[in-house]
Amino acid sequence: MNLEKIRAAAERVARSDGLEVVDVEWKVGKQRFLRVYIDRVPSPQSADGTAQVSSDPYPKISHADCERVSQQLSVILDVEELITGPGYVLEVSSPGMDRALRKPEEGESLDPPASGRVDVFGRAHRRSGFRQRAAGIERESAADD
Repeated sequence: MNLEKIRAAAERVARSDGLEVVDVEWKVGKQRFLRVYIDRVPSPQSADGTAQVSSDPYPKISHADCERVSQQLSVILDVEELITGPGYVLEVSSPGMDRALRKPEEGESLDPPASGRVDVFGRAHRRSGFRQRAAGIERESAADD
């Protein structure tokens, strides 16, 4: 099973609906789970660099969005045989309030100041967590109050 190929397939499906893939997880326990988190593509920016105003400044992922991506991705996973072995459960959802910020541009959509748990993943894949009040994102690092 190649998670990068699965992510690429999920991104093709999501893009066709104006969505983006935030994260893809593969969990094995009593059952095998493939979790795909989707979100709306951020509002495009105008020529002067400001975000274009839409009717809903915080567009949400609907159940219909998740269902559509799930159905289309399920067909691709089966046809391209990207997951082998026994059955698995495919879950497609929004990243929710506790979403992990994996790329610097994901933090730009936040409305600072916001507080919450920040997980830091280093080069050695060590993880440390701390509570921090974020004031913004600068050069791939969080600026704090």
